[in-house]
Amino acid sequence: MAMATPTNGGGGGGRRRRRRGGNRPMSDINVTPMVDVMLVLLIVFMVAAPLMTVGVPIDLPQSAARPLDTQQKPVVITVTPDGAAFLGDEPVTLADLPARLDEMGLDKAVDRINVQGDSAASYGAVVQVMGTLSGAGYSRIGLITEQARDQ
Repeated sequence: MAMATPTNGGGGGGRRRRRRGGNRPMSDINVTPMVDVMLVLLIVFMVAAPLMTVGVPIDLPQSAARPLDTQQKPVVITVTPDGAAFLGDEPVTLADLPARLDEMGLDKAVDRINVQGDSAASYGAVVQVMGTLSGAGYSRIGLITEQARDQ
C-alpha cells in the first residue's frame, strides 16, 4: 500500500485549508490577573504606610491646647530623654544648630521652628535648645505636645 505524501502528489495536495482567523492573535485582554495584582499592592501599601513614619521615638507630654493650623511643613527639633538634639532625624549639637538651620534657607522672622521634648527630658535641655534658637535670631519658636486624653 502506498501512502500519500506531499512530495508524491497524493490526495491531500500538500496544503491544508485554514479556517477563518485560525492564526490571528486574540484581541481580548484578560484583566483579572492585573486586578488581582493591584488589589494585593493596595493592601500592602495600606498596611505599610503607617509604618513609614519617620522620626525619633519620644514620649511627648500632654496638653489641653488645640492644634495650630499651619500651611507649610514645620521644622522640628527633637530633644530625647538623655538631652540629645535632633534636627528631623539627624543628630545635631547645639553649636551646629543655627548653621544647619541657616543652610535650610529659613527666614528667621517668619518661619516657625517647633521643639518637641520627651516628657522624661530635663527642662534644662529643652530650654537650652530654645535659648540657642532665640540667640540665633529665630523668633517663632513653638513647643509640640500631645492632645490630653480625657480621664
